Amino acid sequence: MSSSDLLNLGRTLHVGVLLMGGTTELLDIAPLDLIHGMARGEFVHNFPDEIIPPNLKAQALDIKFHWVNETGKPARLTGGMNVQVTDTLETCPRLDVALMGAHGYEYQPNEAELAFIRKTFESCKYFLCICGGMMAPLQAGILHGRRATAPRMILQQLKKDVPDVDWTEKRWEHDDKLWTSGALLNGLDMMKAFAEEVLGGKEKGSLMSVLLDIGAWPVRDVMYKGHEGLGVVAGEENTV
Repeated sequence: MSSSDLLNLGRTLHVGVLLMGGTTELLDIAPLDLIHGMARGEFVHNFPDEIIPPNLKAQALDIKFHWVNETGKPARLTGGMNVQVTDTLETCPRLDVALMGAHGYEYQPNEAELAFIRKTFESCKYFLCICGGMMAPLQAGILHGRRATAPRMILQQLKKDVPDVDWTEKRWEHDDKLWTSGALLNGLDMMKAFAEEVLGGKEKGSLMSVLLDIGAWPVRDVMYKGHEGLGVVAGEENTV
C-alpha cells in the first residue's frame, strides 16, 4: 500500500481504538496523537501560521475517531483514567485504521471481542498493535502465518508457544496491513514509521514531515542498537 491510500481517500478517514473489557495501558494508545495532528479543524489549525503555514494546514484530512468497546460504557485506562466510548462492537462503522494497546493480564477477551477483532482486521486498511496490544489479535488468530514482534520480555516464550508466527526482535515490525511493536514507547517508533510509510512523513515539506519534526518524534535503531541491557524475566536473563 502507498501513502496515497489514506491521503487521497476522497472521504472521511475512520480511525478507531479497540478497547477490551480490561484496563488499557495509556502509553500504548498515546501514539494515536500523531494521526490526530493531521485532523482538519483540530490540533494543527491552532498553530500560528508562522509555525505551520496555511499551505500545510490545507493538507489536513477529514478524520473521525472512534473509541470502541463491547458495552459502550466508559473504558478504563491506566493511571485512573477513563475514556468516553463512542461506539460499541455493533455500531462501529468500518475502520480504515485500527489501533490496539495492551490490556491487563487479568482480563481475557471474550468471543464477541475476538470476533470483532477478526472482522476489523479483514475490512480495515491498517491494523496497528502496540506493546501487548498484539495478544488479543494473536488469540483471535490474525497473527498466525504472519511476521510480528512483541515486547522483548515475552518474545522467547512466544517463539516456543506460537511457532507459526514469524517473531522478530525489533522495535516494530510491518507485514502488509499488520503493524506490531515492542513494549510501551516502541509504539512511538512504530507510529513514526507508519506515518512515514503511509501518511507522507518521508516527503519533504509535507504536513506529516513537519509534525514529526515539531514533535521531535524518536529516531532510534529498529534493531535496538544501543539498548542491549540485561533484564531478569521469570528468573532468566534476557535482553530488554
